[in-house]
Amino acid sequence: MEWHHAQSPKWPRKFKQTASARKLIASVFWDRQGVLFVDFMPRNTTISADAYCATLRRLHQAIQNCRRGRLSHGIVLIHDNARPHTARQTQTLLHDAFHWDTFDHPPYSPDLAPSDFYLFSKMKEHLAGKRFTDDEDLQHAVMDWLNSQVAIWYKEGISKLVSRYDKCLNVQGDYVEK
Repeated sequence: MEWHHAQSPKWPRKFKQTASARKLIASVFWDRQGVLFVDFMPRNTTISADAYCATLRRLHQAIQNCRRGRLSHGIVLIHDNARPHTARQTQTLLHDAFHWDTFDHPPYSPDLAPSDFYLFSKMKEHLAGKRFTDDEDLQHAVMDWLNSQVAIWYKEGISKLVSRYDKCLNVQGDYVEK
């Protein structure tokens, strides 16, 4: 509520669009050979446990199609401690339906997710300063960039995970900077 004099003009308020409202959410699943599956969320939606489980089902199908059964056993999923990832529904799907393991992710350690410290930072550099006419145009640019990376590039990103986790384990799970 605001106080005005009776004669003071009423100014229409114009709010700026926040940066997050312009963002398009992409979930990228990849291994040392390359991208397995990319899921783009519609604008103004959030990732709930239901939405994440639906994404995981599509990932499961994509792995079967992409790797032709070579990745049917021994899958270890690395994701952070976000609510959709730790929800009972998600954990049940991963362990009971897919028989996938999850790698424990220490709290306050965003530097331990390969997508955060490797993939997305490089993608942001590539897309910086570019303008896209619509979401479909942006999605094509992201997919083109992901597909242009060679397998050794993805292998390098996963390899960097080992040294980062080693540092974390050496300090009993405390936060590690670089």
